[in-house]
Amino acid sequence: MNLVIDANILFSALIKNSLTAELIFNQELRLYTCEFIIEEFFKYETEILLKTHRTEGQWITIMHQLREIITVIPKEEYSQFMDEAEKLCPDPKDAIYFALALRLGCPIWSNDKRLKDQESIRIYSTAELKDIVYI
Repeated sequence: MNLVIDANILFSALIKNSLTAELIFNQELRLYTCEFIIEEFFKYETEILLKTHRTEGQWITIMHQLREIITVIPKEEYSQFMDEAEKLCPDPKDAIYFALALRLGCPIWSNDKRLKDQESIRIYSTAELKDIVYI
């Protein structure tokens, strides 16, 4: 299953070993994200390390693992969908995920319930994915 994954899902996986982390590494899922997310994670590395209580070595290992399994799509490949995404997305700050989902023709993995307040793009929560994907 192809999915666009949002920053909160990635952050959740970084915090601790959890269902989210288990799903991220599930081979049935092909995950995609926007290039800015990885940049943001490195930009706020110190803050994230404090919140996750991980060492810098653990952080680097996890980031390398995530980069191996999550395909990062450059903005140029979905920017033409931003106008439509902004109209569809209930939360303007998440329109970028909608643009990528429109470009790829796939759902979004997010626990943000507000994103479900539209009918154009399927939004899966972690709990919903758990029921769909064999773990």
